[in-house]
Amino acid sequence: MKKIFCTILILSLSFLLMGQDIKSDQILEKIDDNMVIQDAVMTSEMTIHSRMGTRTIKSKSWIKNANTSLVEYLSPPREEGKKMLKSGDKLWIYTPEPNNRIISISGHLLNQSVMGSDLSYEDFMEEESLSESYSSEIIGQEKIDGRECYILKLEATVSDVNYHSRKVWVDKERWLSLKEERYAKSGKLLKKTEMLDVFQVENRWYPKKMRFKDMLSEGKGTVYKIESLKLDQNIPEIKFTKAALRR
Repeated sequence: MKKIFCTILILSLSFLLMGQDIKSDQILEKIDDNMVIQDAVMTSEMTIHSRMGTRTIKSKSWIKNANTSLVEYLSPPREEGKKMLKSGDKLWIYTPEPNNRIISISGHLLNQSVMGSDLSYEDFMEEESLSESYSSEIIGQEKIDGRECYILKLEATVSDVNYHSRKVWVDKERWLSLKEERYAKSGKLLKKTEMLDVFQVENRWYPKKMRFKDMLSEGKGTVYKIESLKLDQNIPEIKFTKAALRR
C-alpha cells in the first residue's frame, strides 16, 4: 500500500508540475488575447495623488494597435487640447498654447512622468504583449479579494523593456492581472499596480479602475479609470499622423 500511495503521489506531483509549465505560457497568451486591443476609442480619467495635492485629468484615446495610438486631453482647462501620439518607436507631445508646438520625446525624456502621474512615457511606449517579451513561471497561487489567482514570475527575454522582471497575480477566470510588482535588473522594486475594478465588453474583461504607484517617488499613487470603451471602430489612418496633431 505504501508503494502504491507513493507512486500515486509522485505521478500526481509530476502531472501538476507539467500542467504548471504549460499553463505559465498559456496564461500569458490568455492575458494578451484579453487585454491587447485595436481599433478602439476610449475615454478615461486619471487622478494623481502627489505630494503637491490631488488633481484629475480627463482624456480621449484612439487606439489602432499596441504600437499606434493617440491621446487627447480634455480637462482641466490648462491641459485641454494637449495630445500625445505614439507611432511605432516614436512619441510626440503636442501643446496648443502658448507656442502651438510638437515635441519629440526620446532618450532620457522617456523616464519623465506623464502629467505628473506615476506613469512614465516609457510605460506609455511599452508594447502590451507580455508573451513576446517575457518568459514565465508559476510560483504559487493566492486569493485576492476572493478571486483565485496564479502568481507568475516573468523574466525579460528582450532588452528593450522597461522592467527586467515582474511578479503578477492573474485572475484564473477573467485572465486579468489583479496585482503586479515591476522590478529593475538589480532587483529593486520600481512600480506596483493594483486592480480596483473591472468591467466586461462583449466576452472580454478589462480593467475599469487601477492604481499605479511609482516606488521611487512620493505621493499616494495614480488612479486610472476607464469611463467608456468602444471596440472595432473605423478610425481614419490620418488620425495617427504627426501632421494631424495640430488639427
